[in-house]
This record gives sequence, C-alpha cells and structure tokens, in this order.
Amino acid sequence: MAEGSLERWGNRIEATLGRLLDAPGHTPQRLHAAMRHATLAGGKRVRPLLVYATGTAFDMAEADLDHVAAAVELIHCYSLVHDDLPSMDDDTLRRGRPTVHVAYGVATAILAGDALQALAFETLASAPLPSERRCAMLAELAQAAGAGGMCGGQALDIDATGGHEPKPPADPGSPSTQRLAALEHMHALKTGALLRCGIRLGALAAGVDAATRDSLDRYADALGLAFQIRDDLLDVEGDSDLLGKTAGKDVAQGKETFPALLGIHASRDRLVHLLAVMQQSLSDAGIQATALSKLARQVVERSH
Repeated sequence: MAEGSLERWGNRIEATLGRLLDAPGHTPQRLHAAMRHATLAGGKRVRPLLVYATGTAFDMAEADLDHVAAAVELIHCYSLVHDDLPSMDDDTLRRGRPTVHVAYGVATAILAGDALQALAFETLASAPLPSERRCAMLAELAQAAGAGGMCGGQALDIDATGGHEPKPPADPGSPSTQRLAALEHMHALKTGALLRCGIRLGALAAGVDAATRDSLDRYADALGLAFQIRDDLLDVEGDSDLLGKTAGKDVAQGKETFPALLGIHASRDRLVHLLAVMQQSLSDAGIQATALSKLARQVVERSH
C-alpha cells in the first residue's frame, strides 16, 4: 500500500512541477530553461512525499496537496542551484547532470534560483485550501527557508569551513560533545528545517491539532538528522555515478561530518536509533502512517 502510494505521489509531483514551470521557449528563454533544468532532473522528492504522506494520513485529498508539495520542492530546488555555485560548494554535478551554473552560467543560475523561490510562494498561495491555513503554511515555509532555517544552516556551514584547513578526524571513541552539538544544530537548520516543513505543511493543510503536531515534529527532527547522517556516510562510501553528485567533497573541503566525529560504525548505530525514534513518534501520534514509516526506512537505508 505505502509503496504504491509513494510511486503515485512521485508521479503527481513530477506532473505538477511540469505544469507550474513555463516552457523553455517562453521569454526569457534561457531563464525558463535553467529553471526546468534545476527542477525536472529527477531526485528523491522526499520533501513533497512527506507533504502527501502527512496530509493523506489525516484524510486530505491528494489534489488539495499538489501545490503544497510543489512549493516545498521548489524551495529545495532553488537551494540546490545556489548551493552548487562557485561561491558556495562550487559543484559541477547534480542529479547526474551538469549543475545549473555550469550549463547556463552563474548569472542565470542565480536568477533561476531566485525565480524558483518566488514561484514556490506563488504556488503555495494558490493552494485550494482555506485562507487561514494558507497563511499559516506561507509563514511556515518562509521560516523554514530563511535565516532561522535553511539559509541560516548554510551560513553556519560556510562559517565552519570557509578558509579553514581540513580538520583531522576526531577519535571515534571520544568525539567532542561541543563539536557534535554544533554539527547537529547546523544540520537541523540546513537540512532538517525543510524536511520538517514538508511534514508541518501536510499537517497544517489537514488542520491537525497541536498535540499531534508535536509528535510529528519529533518524527521530523529524527528524520532530518538521519537524512544528514546517511548523506555523510554516502559521501564517504558512495560513488559519484550512483549518487548523481560528486562523492568525497566533504572530506576534500574539510567539512565536519558525522562519520568524522563519531566514526562509521557509530554513525550507523545512530541511524538505527533514529529509526526507532521515528517509529515511536508515529505511534505516539496515534495515526495510521504507513507511508511516513516507509519514508523513514527509505531515508535510513537509501543508497543515493
């Protein structure tokens, strides 16, 4: 049941994004082509899937969630365009294709990211939901994307790595508590905020009560941390062809990572613990959340 739903929702989000984005032949042609390049290249689509999985767990119609799911994915896609820029991570490969600035130039990439962000809020504002729910969701998305969320986490990442020499790996048996706390905080903003936002948007769309939202937040916090730990492990253990992006860049750039602080085996153990936290949180919410449970396992076990 969950597997079929995830596949169906994946098809829905691809179709919705395709409708929202102007054809590459529209003026300005280069900008629209870059926006489509950034958005329609595939990807895991975890954030929109979380919107569908949460909303439908509370009997929301899938069609009423399409614009909500698209909005959070558009923010994610814009962030990847800017994250790959030479002034940020300076990456040349994303989802198995040249990054937007490589394909279309830096100036167009900046504009494409800006336009995708604007389109996200336009899309969410037009969702077929009561106005008070849309207002709450717009505020939630803005907070998750801004200085108190994703952008703030990126700034912390830049501060931690910019101009610094690579740090030697910590002793896996005794990682620095302060460094680990700082790393978790950074990724709670940079990665976790938008994942949590997908869940919160689905809950807000359905008008879920505060107590249930608290349980879903615990699930979301564990999911965000698990997502990043798995990402860090894949950067060490994966290969570029399978990942669709450059492997090994974290080490090359001297970035702090969970495997560097905890070690490989302890990082894997942490994933097992976080999966248990997610499943318990869904149980505490008292809902039939088969799809959310499936997504939790996919995040922990994914190979790209």
